[in-house]
Amino acid sequence: MEMDILFYLGIILLAGLLFGRLVKFCKLPNVTGYLLAGLILGPYVLRILPADVVSKLDLVSDVALGFIAFSVGSQFKTSYFKRVGFTPVVIAITEALGAVVLVTVGLIAAGQSVPFSIVLGAIAAATAPAATIMVIKQYRAKGPLTETLLSVVALDDAVALIAFGFAVTLAKGMTAGVGGSLLVSILKPFLEILTALALGAILAILFTVPLRFFKKSGNRLCIIAAFVFLATALANLLGVSALLTTMAMSAVFVNVYKSPDDIMKLADSITQPIFVMFFVVSGAELNLTVIPTIGLVGVVYVVLRVAGKWLGATLGGVLMKADSAIKKYLGPTLIPQAGVAIGLTLVAQQVVPEHAQVIRAVVLCATFIYEIIGPAVAKLCLVKAGEIKTENA
Repeated sequence: MEMDILFYLGIILLAGLLFGRLVKFCKLPNVTGYLLAGLILGPYVLRILPADVVSKLDLVSDVALGFIAFSVGSQFKTSYFKRVGFTPVVIAITEALGAVVLVTVGLIAAGQSVPFSIVLGAIAAATAPAATIMVIKQYRAKGPLTETLLSVVALDDAVALIAFGFAVTLAKGMTAGVGGSLLVSILKPFLEILTALALGAILAILFTVPLRFFKKSGNRLCIIAAFVFLATALANLLGVSALLTTMAMSAVFVNVYKSPDDIMKLADSITQPIFVMFFVVSGAELNLTVIPTIGLVGVVYVVLRVAGKWLGATLGGVLMKADSAIKKYLGPTLIPQAGVAIGLTLVAQQVVPEHAQVIRAVVLCATFIYEIIGPAVAKLCLVKAGEIKTENA
């Protein structure tokens, strides 16, 4: 079976590169090509990548998300926050709450029950950083919009978990049998976030130790990979967010180590094949069959989540007197949604079990739509903001 998996990994890499090159003719980002490659080769179209093979490639996703989180966390340098203040924090809160409020109100207006609307509305807060990060890396985007975007998508994970924790508490309060679990429901997301941050900080300090003794690039690559793997594995073991843990590790590391930029560049040098495999596999997991099943609920969710993110990001930018490009273009760059949202659906299905199938179908369909259009929209916004040079576009 090992040879079979290696064969499929070879097909995945080659197909990803081919489709990445083909979409360039349409001036689309490489990541769109990778997702389309997976979608076309996957179990719902050509079936070259069978469902049982795709399900065995979870390790690729874990590794890729670990390195993506490691890259995102490196943006949290104290020098950056001294320069911009609390702008990214405020925008992360307003864009997340914008999506929650608009989706929740829209679903209630569409005749859905309040507990169901609150829970599904809370899932709308989550944003997936992976596709956006790939666009930024491919086109070497630089500027205030790019800086703020990287910070906001990193903070969004924490904000989404907190918002969902409160939503679950509220929804449970409207149903029978909540008993004494309300306090636990409120405190749980905060405890999970604090645990992830503490674990990440401890690993960051430990990360600096072997770097003192190993100076060669090859050895340091091994150390980087080891700590990304450890952060992901330990977070999963403790039941906390692996993304938050690895981001925290990276964020603390870049502020305590004397030359973090060298380490981050080294990490970037090995990630390309990992990212190609991750997005092709993600594309293969996109289930086309759920699209006809989502109905009005799905349409409300897909449309109002984007509107909420856009309005919320704009409001946050206005409140913090941010750069005009941030106020105008940040919202649409926050479209992608994947891992965290899908994970939250598992909890949501327990809170409102009578709506379990609808919640899963809506989130999976939204993931498909957002992941396909999100990278292209992010590129367009970064070009409009003047943060992608014409020759790179």
